[in-house]
Amino acid sequence: MFPELIPARQMRRAIDNWVDELVANYADTLETLSQPFLELLIWIEQLLRQSPWWAVVGAVIALTFAISRRWKLSLAMGALLSCIGLLGLWDRGMQTLALMIMATGLSVAIGIPLGILMARINWLRQIMLPVLDVMQTMPSFVYLIPVVMLFGLGKIPAIIATVVYAVPPLIRLTDLGIRLVDAEVLEAARAFGANSRQQLFGVQLPLALPNIMAGINQTTMMALSMVVIASMIGARGLGQEVLLGINRLEVGRGLLAGLAIVVLAILFDRITQAFGQRQQARRGA
Repeated sequence: MFPELIPARQMRRAIDNWVDELVANYADTLETLSQPFLELLIWIEQLLRQSPWWAVVGAVIALTFAISRRWKLSLAMGALLSCIGLLGLWDRGMQTLALMIMATGLSVAIGIPLGILMARINWLRQIMLPVLDVMQTMPSFVYLIPVVMLFGLGKIPAIIATVVYAVPPLIRLTDLGIRLVDAEVLEAARAFGANSRQQLFGVQLPLALPNIMAGINQTTMMALSMVVIASMIGARGLGQEVLLGINRLEVGRGLLAGLAIVVLAILFDRITQAFGQRQQARRGA
């Protein structure tokens, strides 16, 4: 037998006791803090589900055109979104779209500031890198256990699980993009009297934008990959259709739901890419 420094049974018991105390002491507080996010998600979901399909498609076309200024791409994205309705999964698709909008928005709100701080504070970067490695490699079912114990089954655990899994690429690429800014460019900005804040918003972030947009794109794709797992803990949508297809051995049901998820992935991917390309073109001009 291999000698154990700390018996595994004692380690498991200590971790279980710590989680039990966390649930007993802070579950109500955490639930209260998460309530505004739940209400916002429910509002987005109701807005998408209760709006006529043509209004949602029109909004996607208008958003794509505002971002890209390309009519062909805008119409293509509208037609692509309509495919979800043609597959008979419009309502499920809107539930998943609401979850994606919320999870992606939170990931951006968390990831970009953390990436900026990592690029500017070396000791924070040394701490965050192993944390990000754990977040990306730890099986999601492991951290779902305490999350479900704290919040119960529902949409909040699904959002937390999605954000934990999806935000690391955005943090890493934001940090990388800022660190790749040429030192001579920053020196020139300082020579013209730019302070630290002006250097960040006027030089570093614009030059790091391609990396940041790549991070947002990767975060969106990784969030979509969590759709099925999120449905296992109470978040409905296309993932639930995939699960029903697995449980009932209905290949067609699972395949159609998978195709609808692919449609959403392409939609998010093309829109974020178009935004990044337009910003690069404007900066080049």
